[in-house]
Amino acid sequence: MKNSCSNCQNENDLSAKYCAACGYKLSIIDEPSDNTETKTEMKKRVKPKGKWDLKTFLGFAVGFIIMFIVTQSLFRPSVDKQLADFANEFNKTCPINVDQYTTLKNVMALPDKTLQYNYILVGVSKAEVKIDTIKKYVFPQVLQTVKTNPAMKLFRDNKITLHYSYSDQNGEFVTQYIIKPEMYQ
Repeated sequence: MKNSCSNCQNENDLSAKYCAACGYKLSIIDEPSDNTETKTEMKKRVKPKGKWDLKTFLGFAVGFIIMFIVTQSLFRPSVDKQLADFANEFNKTCPINVDQYTTLKNVMALPDKTLQYNYILVGVSKAEVKIDTIKKYVFPQVLQTVKTNPAMKLFRDNKITLHYSYSDQNGEFVTQYIIKPEMYQ
């Protein structure tokens, strides 16, 4: 069987898309099939559009769950990023007078899940500071606060290391207290 060009009436092969004589686009003619299956038999085999069978639904559900888990694990901000965001927000309110002797200058996010609080000892020079007194009275209170304060729960849950750094009124470093996760768990 041949396909006749509607422009120049040239006979072309059925597989040709364009006329060999004039280049005109040929109309598509369906080849007769050797398959003796009737249209009603074909309709029985083909699933109607718009209906989902159980396998399709389960496949979609499993695929959705897998994609959700992957995106949550890949695109969740890291703890270090969350700490940096926390420090940036907190620093908008600094400096903060903690008491008559102490002012919180700022908060810094350090690598490896570490947060540093920088304090200034008000009206005191480094020579006047009694380190033993700070270690005896201040550090145990700081540790107790980290262990029990509900506001510190996020830090405890994420095993954050906390640095408490103290400087005198002139900005000269006095002492530092580091609280590691094993100390408050």
